[in-house]
Amino acid sequence: MAKNKKPLQQTAVQDIEVDLLVIGSGTGMAAALTAHELGLSALVVEKTQYVGGSTARSGGAFWLPANKLLTGAAGDSRARAGDYLRAVVGDTAPADRSEAFLDSASATMDMLSRTTPMKFFWAEGYSDYHPELDGGSAVGRTCECKPFDLSVLGSELERLRPGLMEAGLPMPVTGADYKWMNLLTRKPAKAFPRILKRLATGVGGLLIGRRYVAGGQALAAGLYAGVLTAGIPVWTNTTLVRLVESGDRVTGAVVAQDGREVTVTARRGVVLATGGFDHDMTMRRKFQSENLVDDISLGADGNTGDGIRVGQDVGADIDLMDQSWWFPAVAPLPGKAPGVLLAERSLPGSFIVDQNGKRFINESQDYMSFGQRLLELERLGERVESMWLVFDQRYRNSYILAAELFPRMPLPASWFSAGIAHKAPDADGLARSVGLPVEAFRNTLEVFNDSARTGSDHEFLRGNSAYDRYYGDPTIGPNPNLRPLTDGPFYAVKVVLSDLGTCGGLRADERARVLREDRSVVNGLYAIGNTAANAFGHSYPGAGATIGQGLVFGYLAAHAAAES
Repeated sequence: MAKNKKPLQQTAVQDIEVDLLVIGSGTGMAAALTAHELGLSALVVEKTQYVGGSTARSGGAFWLPANKLLTGAAGDSRARAGDYLRAVVGDTAPADRSEAFLDSASATMDMLSRTTPMKFFWAEGYSDYHPELDGGSAVGRTCECKPFDLSVLGSELERLRPGLMEAGLPMPVTGADYKWMNLLTRKPAKAFPRILKRLATGVGGLLIGRRYVAGGQALAAGLYAGVLTAGIPVWTNTTLVRLVESGDRVTGAVVAQDGREVTVTARRGVVLATGGFDHDMTMRRKFQSENLVDDISLGADGNTGDGIRVGQDVGADIDLMDQSWWFPAVAPLPGKAPGVLLAERSLPGSFIVDQNGKRFINESQDYMSFGQRLLELERLGERVESMWLVFDQRYRNSYILAAELFPRMPLPASWFSAGIAHKAPDADGLARSVGLPVEAFRNTLEVFNDSARTGSDHEFLRGNSAYDRYYGDPTIGPNPNLRPLTDGPFYAVKVVLSDLGTCGGLRADERARVLREDRSVVNGLYAIGNTAANAFGHSYPGAGATIGQGLVFGYLAAHAAAES
């Protein structure tokens, strides 16, 4: 067990030499674990005080088609998954990246099973994000880590990055649990057994000295436990200064800790896993949009584009810099993070309008496509300047909101005072309170209600996709995503465009090797995760595709380095 290992070296005391240097401690840990299993020495360097990167803040799902959990009950196959990626990615990314991902997805999961204490399960029913396309799966290809005991980390637990949402009760809630817990007032027979099971796991664990977590916390902790057991050192609070070259090859890096620079020579190569440029607003306004709200990404705070910049310094090309894992969220209070919106956009009795009081999108579609639509409208000169999630009292009485407000709980007074929330007894009063054109908003409500009564959204096709319906309310028919708003008072909550991280970066090949503009290889340099341009181009194939490709290309990078 990891807690029985001796403390690892955490300080950069002198110049050293290793086989593989991994910069970044999210899915970069998969590269380090693979390298260790292949007999290579590895070192992980992390900019911040915490291990885990954005993985630790995520939902922890990972999308690995045709792995051993899916080829049986899910009926998945490499061929079907290939059809799907060809359909969803198209020509927005090199096909050989998708093919390499699929070829090594199952092997990557096997490696994690061997090198970490994690156990995995299939999140049955969590549809691919575009299941209607050729090869798409309505039952999904997403997997998760079973609840994981943090106590195995021992004293190293203090170095694990905290999660995005901390539960008030000791309940290790998986993504699969969340779907039904969100429907606790609507489907209590489904929700309460899960709640009781997770409470029993959490509370029972505490009684015997165990602390169970789920989601990204479980996945990051499991990877870290594997790293600790393998004896791979992790230097935290250590920044990447520059790469070191010898001839046409990257041979290491200069890193800094406590004002002291240390050179790490990497005999087999350097893996850049530093995340994207989530919190560098200069880069974001240059490549994405000048209208993005200041620094509200949900990505780890150390993600400021370091790996991308140093890669460019040695001649690397970049691609897809306009892309992010966009994520609509509740507008933040001053100095706070935005509130998570996931199922809320799909649940019946709600819709989203712009500053003109009009709907402009299928609210239930996947979050990346949602953001892409907003930026498309901006390019067309139809910019959405503000967004409002509109719902009625029945909605508020039925569902969890922003992952923290249980049914019937009043909206926080701070939301109203900050202008994030508005409430009125009728639609006209709500429009006036928000500052929307009253007649336009009234018309939007009437048209939406008419569509909801028939169960068919003729404007934006909400509820047509299996993905839309996954987070719908199965007690509402004929469309689980649509219900007329009739029960006042009415509410409006301000929505902003956040993200889970950027996904444009260094151009890499099917083995995670970094490429120059002429497509020649920068020998000795690899890029994975959000430091590399998205292997799936402009698309998000399914829940956990960002973590999935980080894990797989970490595995591939280590194998390529071992063979170099």
